[in-house]
Amino acid sequence: MSLAIGAVIAGLILLIWSADRFVDGASATARHAGMPTLLIGMLVIGFGTSAPEMVVSALASLDGNPGLALGNAYGSNITNIALILGLTAVISPIAVHSSVLRRELPVLTVITLVSGYQLLDGQVDTGDAVVLLAAFAGLMGWSVYQGMRGKGDPLGGEVETELDSQPMPLGKALFWLLLGLVLLVVSSRLLVWGAVTIAESLGVSDLIIGLTVVAVGTSLPELASSLAAIRKNEHDLALGNVLGSNLFNTLAVVGIAGAISTVPTEPAVLYRDWTVMAALTVVLFLFGYGFRGAGEGRINRLEGGVLLAAYLGYTGYLISTLVTAPGVTA
Repeated sequence: MSLAIGAVIAGLILLIWSADRFVDGASATARHAGMPTLLIGMLVIGFGTSAPEMVVSALASLDGNPGLALGNAYGSNITNIALILGLTAVISPIAVHSSVLRRELPVLTVITLVSGYQLLDGQVDTGDAVVLLAAFAGLMGWSVYQGMRGKGDPLGGEVETELDSQPMPLGKALFWLLLGLVLLVVSSRLLVWGAVTIAESLGVSDLIIGLTVVAVGTSLPELASSLAAIRKNEHDLALGNVLGSNLFNTLAVVGIAGAISTVPTEPAVLYRDWTVMAALTVVLFLFGYGFRGAGEGRINRLEGGVLLAAYLGYTGYLISTLVTAPGVTA
């Protein structure tokens, strides 16, 4: 048990560090290749910050632990909105200026509803995975189109400022890109082994471990990116990190896991985890889309506090089910 806990801690630390290096290397490489800054922000950074969830869930599905894969994806989405955006908004209210982000909010809402429909039969099978991955491919095509024509969008300006502040030669960018990718796989393998071992030792499902420890750990890159962005008054970048990550998680992470092997889902995944994720997504849509007549969305400190309270309540409930599980002493 102690070895497994050590593996989870070491895996998370290495995962966070390697994801950061991967994002830096990928962003700098993309810029050297002449990719527009808005496209880098929407595609490269969004993909990079979701890389931990992708690798962890793929390995978990390959190892026959689909609950961990699904829990990681949905738990990360809940963590991204409730914990990360909630904490960020409490520190500094988030103004939503980018037209791209305001188009992504309703897209994320619709995709979340589709994912709930797929859970009604108690599994995410190959057909469901094909739908998710096809939608993901379409979204990537749309992102490329928007990134190529989105001159003057605030998100692109914030990404350009961020890249200018940390210039990186092409050789160094490629080095960090490749090393970060290799270490992502190694650290994810370590994390999955430790998480599954802990779940088996405690007698609880790997879904619960995925929704809590693994979800928070794989979401730490988004937390670091959002806090760094808000310190620089780059509000659209902070929100863009979370929206991009949630789109990747719902479509690509779950889609890849389902394509590898059918993911059976407990009833609680639909009525508890998906419901919380969907409710938070709708709340984020209402907060961020700008229905107040001010011409822009805004997540203020009070709304950030509401999101944080929702996260604490949800996580507290999960922990209460964990400590009262058979074979687990409180």
